[in-house]
Amino acid sequence: MRLVIMADTHVPKRARDLPAPLWAAVDGADVVVHAGDWVDVALLDALEARSRRLIGVYGNNDGPALRARLPEIAHAELAGLRLAVVHETGPASGRERRCAQSYPDADVLVFGHSHIPWDTVAPNGLRLLNPGSPTDRRRQPHHTYLTATAMNGLLTDVQLHRIPASV
Repeated sequence: MRLVIMADTHVPKRARDLPAPLWAAVDGADVVVHAGDWVDVALLDALEARSRRLIGVYGNNDGPALRARLPEIAHAELAGLRLAVVHETGPASGRERRCAQSYPDADVLVFGHSHIPWDTVAPNGLRLLNPGSPTDRRRQPHHTYLTATAMNGLLTDVQLHRIPASV
């Protein structure tokens, strides 16, 4: 099962649309995961229309229209992999410990908010992933998103994709 993982898209606030390489990845994915800060419901509509399956949550920049359609926390099972998605996890310091306590029934936690790519494993085995942002890199050198494969209860082939500045 092919996954595309994104967060902090901030469309149309930071960009008019998602970059073309990300849309191409969406078109080839079995599941699209969005960890919040969509900003406009039009992007949710577009991703719902183009995705085979969409799992998303709202973020701190998402207003009432998005909050009415999306949960604060999402849980899903993908090919035996227990996934949780949330926008904010708090400060980087102590994140693994806090998240392991907050999401004891998850194998993978996808989060956003910081716009900083993150890939660590908590002592209990929980994998924490932040895809960065495909549209608002802030202090990061690149716009980014993640792809991965879920199969037999495992997450493999996790890849951070850098979006060229010219896109």
